[in-house]
Amino acid sequence: MPPRPFRIDVPDSVLDDLRHRLDRTRWPDVIPDTGWDYGADVAYVRELCDYWRNEYDWRAQEAALNAWPQFLCEVDGVDIHYWHVRGNGPDPHPLLLTHGWPGSIFEFLHLIGPLTDPAAHGGDLADAFDVVIPSIPGFGWSGKPAERGWGPSRVADALDYLMTAELGYERYGAQGGDWGAIISTRLGATHAANLSGIHLNMALAGPPDPPTEADEAGLASRRAFQARETG
Repeated sequence: MPPRPFRIDVPDSVLDDLRHRLDRTRWPDVIPDTGWDYGADVAYVRELCDYWRNEYDWRAQEAALNAWPQFLCEVDGVDIHYWHVRGNGPDPHPLLLTHGWPGSIFEFLHLIGPLTDPAAHGGDLADAFDVVIPSIPGFGWSGKPAERGWGPSRVADALDYLMTAELGYERYGAQGGDWGAIISTRLGATHAANLSGIHLNMALAGPPDPPTEADEAGLASRRAFQARETG
């Protein structure tokens, strides 16, 4: 199914329901003077909740998200929501940017201008990109898969189909972090003929065998973090 233009338009009733639910928050009892020792500092979360309820302006954020062209395109039975912004240069190279968890396309909002119009940001016009920034299926305004199997490989297949079959790009670059890095890695492994390259800001690799002293220190730090922060 060809891409369809899309705009974010959250109904007022949804925003009103959110405010009512925030008003009904049941706050837990707190052990005095524990701060963040047993999880999130409740005083901080209450302050955050109050800001969300009374000051946060969703409509301003919605307008910022709608400032760039966005679309829905059905691929493999699921709608994929994405920004598609053409580069302002002589030969913009296509670039797929994939977010992670718990994230969204908002992660890339402030990169669109510099990537698509580098000359306006102190760069070289020849370095412009066409950017495609999808919401992973199940995130944001993309559709929610109704069956098992939508792991990184299937998402990579769907995004490659979007880039090549639907948008007509013969070769493109891919960038991602967190789940986006895993999906981009799968793109490089299974669709290499269509990829000019991948860039990851989360590379997964184990320590060498045997580990060095620095490796051991890093592993100890990770174990301590997992014990304190991940439950």
